[in-house]
Amino acid sequence: MGRGGEDYGTRENAGAASSKQETFPAWARDVKQCEEKYQVNRESGLSSAEVEKRRQIYGWNELQKHESTSIFKLLLEQFNDTLVRILLAAAIISFVLAWYDGEEGGEKEVTAFVEPLVIFLILIVNAIVGIWQESSAEKALEALKEIQSEHANVIRDGKKVSNLPAKELVPGDIVELRVGDKVPADMRVLSLISSTVRVEQGSLTGESEAVSKTVKVVPENSDIQGKKCMVFAGTTMVNGNCICLVTEIGMNTEIGKVHSQIHEASQSEVDTPLKKKLNEFGDVLTLIIGQICILVWLINVKYFLSWDYVDGQPTNFKFSFEKCTYYFKIAVALAVAAIPEGLPAVITTCLALGTRKMAQKNALVRKLPSVETLGCTTVICSDKTGTLTTNQMSVSKLVAIGSRCGTLRSFDVEGTTYDPSDGKIQSWPIDGMDANLEMIAKISAVCNDASVEQSGNHHVAVGMPTEAALKVLVEKMGVPEMYGSSSGYGDTQICCLLWNKLEKRIATLEFDRDRKSMGVVVNSSSGHKSLLVKGAVENLLERSSSIQLLDGSIVELDRYSRDLILQILREMSTDALRCLGFAYKEKLHEFATYNGDEDHPAHQLLLNPSNYSSIESNLIFVGLVGLRDPPRKEVRQAIEDCKAAGIRVMVITGDNKNTAEAICREIGVFGSREDISSRSITGREFLDHPDQKNHLRQSGGLLFSRAEPRHKQEIVRLLKEDGEVVAMTGDGVNDAPALKLADIGVAMGIAGTEVAKEASDMVLADDNFSTIVAAVGEGRSIYNNMKAFIRYMISSNIGEVASIFLTAALGIPEGMIPVQLLWVNLVTDGPPATALGFNPPDKDIMKKPPRRSNDSLITTWILLRYLVIGSYVGLATVGAFIIWYTHHSFIGIDLSGDGHSQVTYNQLANWDQCSSWENFTASPFTAGSQVFNFDTNPCDYFKSGKIKASTLSLSVLVAIEMFNSLNALSEDGSLWTMPPWVNPWLLLAMSISFGLHFMILYVPFLAQIFGIVPLSLNEWLLVLAVAFPVILIDEILKFIGRSTSGLRRSPAPKPSKRKAD
Repeated sequence: MGRGGEDYGTRENAGAASSKQETFPAWARDVKQCEEKYQVNRESGLSSAEVEKRRQIYGWNELQKHESTSIFKLLLEQFNDTLVRILLAAAIISFVLAWYDGEEGGEKEVTAFVEPLVIFLILIVNAIVGIWQESSAEKALEALKEIQSEHANVIRDGKKVSNLPAKELVPGDIVELRVGDKVPADMRVLSLISSTVRVEQGSLTGESEAVSKTVKVVPENSDIQGKKCMVFAGTTMVNGNCICLVTEIGMNTEIGKVHSQIHEASQSEVDTPLKKKLNEFGDVLTLIIGQICILVWLINVKYFLSWDYVDGQPTNFKFSFEKCTYYFKIAVALAVAAIPEGLPAVITTCLALGTRKMAQKNALVRKLPSVETLGCTTVICSDKTGTLTTNQMSVSKLVAIGSRCGTLRSFDVEGTTYDPSDGKIQSWPIDGMDANLEMIAKISAVCNDASVEQSGNHHVAVGMPTEAALKVLVEKMGVPEMYGSSSGYGDTQICCLLWNKLEKRIATLEFDRDRKSMGVVVNSSSGHKSLLVKGAVENLLERSSSIQLLDGSIVELDRYSRDLILQILREMSTDALRCLGFAYKEKLHEFATYNGDEDHPAHQLLLNPSNYSSIESNLIFVGLVGLRDPPRKEVRQAIEDCKAAGIRVMVITGDNKNTAEAICREIGVFGSREDISSRSITGREFLDHPDQKNHLRQSGGLLFSRAEPRHKQEIVRLLKEDGEVVAMTGDGVNDAPALKLADIGVAMGIAGTEVAKEASDMVLADDNFSTIVAAVGEGRSIYNNMKAFIRYMISSNIGEVASIFLTAALGIPEGMIPVQLLWVNLVTDGPPATALGFNPPDKDIMKKPPRRSNDSLITTWILLRYLVIGSYVGLATVGAFIIWYTHHSFIGIDLSGDGHSQVTYNQLANWDQCSSWENFTASPFTAGSQVFNFDTNPCDYFKSGKIKASTLSLSVLVAIEMFNSLNALSEDGSLWTMPPWVNPWLLLAMSISFGLHFMILYVPFLAQIFGIVPLSLNEWLLVLAVAFPVILIDEILKFIGRSTSGLRRSPAPKPSKRKAD
């Protein structure tokens, strides 16, 4: 309806009027009552004055534009994350301290500002990506508007108005619909101009075939599929012309309700399981950082705040602002060390790599986090048509008449697509087609308005799918030898073209709902006129008096033959086959001289559809076929894989119950003889069910047929409330709200509407259910790998925290500055963490039940293990710093080559009192080509002179984290069973990380920025000697983990028990 604020005053009236009108069920009232209700005459339509009056009440016929979230609000939402807020605080504090130091003549400007600027850059990139993802949600609503009709042919003021903008329609308008028109509003059919009207409304209702429309009333409580006298906005006319009365416009149409449901579903989107876990981790991290920072300050408060006691009272307070800011910087370093800054980038990279892998399997991921969510999917709610089935009608059984009266022949037809070369006809006569089969082929080819075309690598139907399937059957049957040896495989429709050449069509008796058949009058190659008919088997049998036998002879249709044909019809219908019969008539006295001339008396007969039944009488019945939308070949195995993986499959379709049940039995959702009375219900029955949640909790598969959009949404909502992680598939407009509401919305790439694609998280390029199952397996593998690198990065950060905490606790000079820690977290750790995303998947990954969405990333044992590892990292990095100051050799490695002075540990721990030491001197030492001299102030040995010890600490940290990445290959598996070369990408990543570290060590400009110097060979030997034990320690911890896994792991509850609870 209205845009902006200009219609605000009328909306209240509009809402009242529309709600009042909604109580009028036009589908349950006859045409006259509808015209009286809307105060309109179909001949003259509404007057211009009445149109304006109604527009004031109902507004425009357009979908409402919901106010989108502003960029500023989206920007603020990106900072509603604990880790991001900690980073932001650290960046601001670092910036302020860098500015302060610059004013006081402290650190060099370029070094001081690197750290805050890098953190700000991370936050900006993170915010841009977040805003881009959020804003894409609005596109689903925009795509919905594109399927609305733009123009309509209307009767107003007694005149026809062609191409009136559809937005100007109001309730009560009289509209003429023609073949190919897009329906502009919800309308009641008043009269049929042609004998039949068919509308393609599958995108709105989920039905697999075009629906015939009528003017007859239907029950008031009919579902949307049952409203045969209504046409709905956004659907398409595929056959016939009719006059309609507009009953609903804009947001009150069925498509308008879908629009509202999409908007509502988009408002209730929740975080993915991984996002929730990372937020929880951020909250815990905030608490830990706060406590450690306070502890560090308490330990070091004596250095910047002192006082004397006089008469038991503290007095003479002394406060050093310089030392206070120094320890404040240590606290900031602690925060930088504790936060895995590279984690968002590594997660994004891993998910992006995952999307590439999935794209190779025909699953196109639109939203990165959905890759991870797929891994914990517990329920797949799948549409039937086009997902479990091919959405391509095909003939699966051909029944012809036998050699004598009372006998039938049955042929199974292979193939599930419109490709004539896809499969063949089983038990086909060796000596070719007989007269009876020729007649079936002739009727299928000529009494047919569809065609099959090749589009790229696949074949598509042009026209009615049922008729296209008959054309494919004709090509598989081939042609009699007298007409050539073509089997139909060279050209898509070569056999059909031949039959149409032999039998020239001169008139058509259109299909209608009463006689349920279609006929064509042809000028046969034999020189006489024939009538070829196809339609409902029962109706054709009623109008048939004879049957054609195998050799072409005609005999009377006796009761036994009739009953035999009806029996096989019932059997085929039970198998959910749609049956069509074939018949013909040779003696057409009225049409003997007719050649399409409008002045011929026979032409007058054709103008009145009520004559068609009499023309199609005394027919000769020749056979029948069973058609269906067949299941995809690979779906049955995919359903079995789902069962093995602990994933339940629910089929939700707009199609009828019998057809859906037959398909579900065939693909393995249900057993072939299983009692499914409690598992297969309609959407309406589900809404009326007294205990909906218990129905959904049943183990095994479930089926919901005749489902409407609101039914799908309700099912998804209840499943999510019950703690399930739901993947929902769909292709139509009617599926969009449920796709938006589900944890993973999966749209069809070939048959899917743009609305469904925009509302989805993932698009299937091949519309295949098995692709979803493959994507779930990939999602599980990606999650396991993400868990590996998250554990790796967090364990590395624990080590950095331990290092800074030990430095502060021991009182020794600061070993590593924040910019060095930032470099390690972002750059050095990044490549190995990303490479862990390439770990090969477990072979039994789809044999395990889905993980629970509330499973913790880090268990108590894993945390304990990495606290041990982290403590060693802290000891190793601080130890290397202390060793350089206090030893000239260590485990046989000579460290005296640079000429540095050796001090005692006591001196190192009390370095801030250096100025009070008597006769303290420090020798100059070399680092690469640089010489560090301390003649002016020997105490600088503990400030600028710590650069070599600091470089050793940093190098030990980098080396340990490289070795630690090998430990992360498997949670509990030893490196003996999972050696490093199972993931060659990790070895390459380690090389890159070491290469980057060498670069900042040996490129003078970079070394100056990071405050480090080159190391000698012996110093590198010390680094490796101190770093390598981390592998041995973790191997011992893994062995303990494997030995005690049975004690730690409580048995997982069985799904059936959980459901029962």
